[in-house]
Amino acid sequence: MTGSAPLEVAVVGAGLSGVCAGAHLRRAGRAFALFEARDAIGGTWDLFRYPGVRSDSDMATLGYAFRPWTGEKALADGPSILAYVRETAEAEGLAPRFGHRLVAADWDGAAALWRLDFETAGGPVRVDARFLYLCTGYYDYEAGHAPRFAGRDDFAGRVIHPQHWPEDYDWTGQRIAVIGSGATAVTLVPELARRAAHVTMVQRTPTYVMAMPGRDGLADRLRRWLGDARGHAATRWKNILLTMAFYQAAQRAPRLSARLLTGGAAKASGLDPAHFAPPYDPWDQRLCLVPDGDLFDALRAGDAGIVTGTIDRFVPEGLRMEDGRVVEADAVVTATGLSLRIAGGAALSLDGAPVNMADHVAYKGVMYAGLPNLAVALGYTNASWTLKCELIARYVVRLLDHMEARGHDWAVPQAPPAGEALRTTFELSSGYLERSRDLIPKQTARAPWRMLQNYLLDRRLLGRGRVDDHMDFGRAPARGAPRAAA
Repeated sequence: MTGSAPLEVAVVGAGLSGVCAGAHLRRAGRAFALFEARDAIGGTWDLFRYPGVRSDSDMATLGYAFRPWTGEKALADGPSILAYVRETAEAEGLAPRFGHRLVAADWDGAAALWRLDFETAGGPVRVDARFLYLCTGYYDYEAGHAPRFAGRDDFAGRVIHPQHWPEDYDWTGQRIAVIGSGATAVTLVPELARRAAHVTMVQRTPTYVMAMPGRDGLADRLRRWLGDARGHAATRWKNILLTMAFYQAAQRAPRLSARLLTGGAAKASGLDPAHFAPPYDPWDQRLCLVPDGDLFDALRAGDAGIVTGTIDRFVPEGLRMEDGRVVEADAVVTATGLSLRIAGGAALSLDGAPVNMADHVAYKGVMYAGLPNLAVALGYTNASWTLKCELIARYVVRLLDHMEARGHDWAVPQAPPAGEALRTTFELSSGYLERSRDLIPKQTARAPWRMLQNYLLDRRLLGRGRVDDHMDFGRAPARGAPRAAA
């Protein structure tokens, strides 16, 4: 592609957010190219293949506003979501350039271009783009978090990480220990329990878990009464408002919310409430939703169990806890979390000077102070990922329209006033975020340098607010031909 005209927009990543970005850019008549490191559309939903993989957000909000989800399940399984994303890409005419892994992106200030270096099967490829739109998510696709346990080599069975689930593994009749208590663990346990002899969830720290109907009866009725499009819109708003109300109630009355969640899980599972009583308030970490209470059913039936405590080491027959208990297992699944990777692992730079994202402050949850013509798609931590990504896509279109109308080549958010207190962008205490604080951008306590976790406020800020506030614009001092490939 060396020597060709620069792209208007380079979208990197063809998962849920990349397809969202491409659809909105195409509908707005914007020229762009969509790049994907893997050989298929789908991102997370193409990567994760562990048993029972599903959404932990309702599909009325995880699905796109412009393409209503018409499936029966409110919390859909991974293959259904993957098919939905791919069907959307096809319907929107999106054709990613597969096998293009972004390894470096350098902003050339003189030309007002991002010089993008991709790694492909045929060798390095250089692409120039006026605007870079990263839809790469925020975790490492190569490997999940794998803490080192003493004695792991002593274990006689198989050790599996969910991010790399072996296709040939048949767990029928086996005893399985699942290490972890997050969304992956609570998904795996009931699914594995359908065929296993017994499944034990081994958790150091409990998680708040609550049941959600697998099918939304009201959504079905709304679609019958109003039709698919209007019924979907009504369901979407219902779920947005209910989720926001639940979150705000938990923030205002955390102790009461904790008691209700812990008590409800204990009653549904028949287990000691201590197994569902985290040492933090609701929404300090994401809640885990289980469709139709399948986890609780497996626990109550005795097909699964929970051991809460600290693992001392692996032993030949399974896991030995610090209190001396041994969890016997034929296989151990380490659902121990994710590892963060910013920008898909690409090295960012400005005129050759390396960029550390942790040194930059978020702007409207879309761009970053001091980084020109760069948007990053990141979803909510207290609601559906897609809700925020759609707002970001619409904002990017508005910004591009503004720049074109006024003849601007670049737009760069201003830094917050000197002395403004900074804090990490993601304020959850989840392990994968705590382990990566030195990689995560910062925010302040006020807009526009605040990563809002409120759809209604973001809808006003990104959808109707000004696009030129606390933003510098300009023309490129030179418009040379694209630089030759290295």
